[in-house]
Amino acid sequence: MTDSIRFILNGEDIALSSFEPTETLLDFLRLKRRLTGTKEGCAEGDCGACTVLVGRLVHGRLTYETVNACIRFLGSLNATHVVTVEHLAAADGQLHPVQQAMVDCHGSQCGFCTPGFVMSLYGLWLTSSNPSRAEIERALQGNLCRCTGYEPIVKAAELVSRTRPSSLFDPLERDRASIMARLWNLQTAETITIVRDDRRLIVPGSVAALADILAEEPKATVVAGATDVGLWVTKQMRSINPVVFINHLADLQTVSIDGKGITLGAGVSYTQGFETLRKEIPAFGRLIERIGGQQVRNMGTIGGNIANGSPIGDTPPAMIALGAKVRLRSAAGSRELPLEDFFIDYGKQDRRTGEFVESIFVPRPEADAHYAVYKISKRRDEDISALCGAFHLSLADDGSVTGIRIAFGGMAGTPKRARAVEAALYGKPWTQATVTEARHAFDQDYKPLTDWRATADYRQLTAKNLLTRFFLETSGTPQELQRFEREEA
Repeated sequence: MTDSIRFILNGEDIALSSFEPTETLLDFLRLKRRLTGTKEGCAEGDCGACTVLVGRLVHGRLTYETVNACIRFLGSLNATHVVTVEHLAAADGQLHPVQQAMVDCHGSQCGFCTPGFVMSLYGLWLTSSNPSRAEIERALQGNLCRCTGYEPIVKAAELVSRTRPSSLFDPLERDRASIMARLWNLQTAETITIVRDDRRLIVPGSVAALADILAEEPKATVVAGATDVGLWVTKQMRSINPVVFINHLADLQTVSIDGKGITLGAGVSYTQGFETLRKEIPAFGRLIERIGGQQVRNMGTIGGNIANGSPIGDTPPAMIALGAKVRLRSAAGSRELPLEDFFIDYGKQDRRTGEFVESIFVPRPEADAHYAVYKISKRRDEDISALCGAFHLSLADDGSVTGIRIAFGGMAGTPKRARAVEAALYGKPWTQATVTEARHAFDQDYKPLTDWRATADYRQLTAKNLLTRFFLETSGTPQELQRFEREEA
């Protein structure tokens, strides 16, 4: 057991043994290191002004990702390389090509958001030599600007991708071998424990150690991506003591495929799971692209989205409609249950004392099945759902419904199946008349609430309309779908 967090900050080795377990990377950078290029805008991972890169070894490869420093806790940084905007320019003050492109394209006005944009563009520059406009816009989803209108920033990304200089200029590409060696030496199989007065931070050395820790500390707050827990601290000032960080556990970050489907470790981030889900279940992949911004997708985990139990979490409806199963683990062993049964009531899940989510199995839709996921939100990108619906349909040769699973988030206190609607459809011909009649069954399945995201009436009507949309997409003509979309608008 050890008592300090060790990481690299730009080019400097850092060791911390006494700090608040809930101290954020943003506060550390600005208040203790005076690296004020990283800005605080929203303190909830929404605006991107605090964007930095965090590099880590994943299965032997050094990977850098953009993250929101405002909700990234220091305790999650062991054996990582934190890179801020101050590290980009050369020692003689010459700007990095990404920074210079922002200057040349007039991509900055008031300048407050500029460092965050630079870091997001830098992350893209490191991973893509010729990004499409869609890829550029996706990389910037998590950065907000009130001045430029974004077009000059997109042009800067296009410019720097065309004039990529020698990698010897870039500090991360130039020093990659030495950084990898230093990070390798920082990795440890020992559990890290830091105590500050009556507050404790624990970083388990393995998944087995995590199970033992939760057996002794069943009320501990387990933090993976912190995209939700971070706001508990920065916005709600909640205590999460003791806190256990698990984002480093490689055994929880595996993705495997077999003939039946995909098994995702609970620690797999949205970014890590995206390519597999996009390829194997395209509709699920499209949903992932709309979860938060790139920084949130880099930090947030699919297992955390489930374990949190939020009724507006995006991934549970998509997986419940496919018949997904969740595996729970504790020091006493493991068990598996249907994902839909994991959610009992608002804020309550079927998780026994000391248990944590270990993995999720997502069945692949049958080749002839129809599957769709619809996310409804005020903003298309980087927004929380008002509701999210998923549909999984199988038809017989005569066009009758032989299998139907419908699940919604945002319509009840938990992600929930629309069983009355399913019953109204099962065995019936997949026709407009059947669907029109089945719409009434939504009133049996859901009694949604009104909140600032949507009214109860809006949610109920939208859920019904999504069923109609799914029908038109699976069997209607393009003209019928266009007419429906106009009427719905």
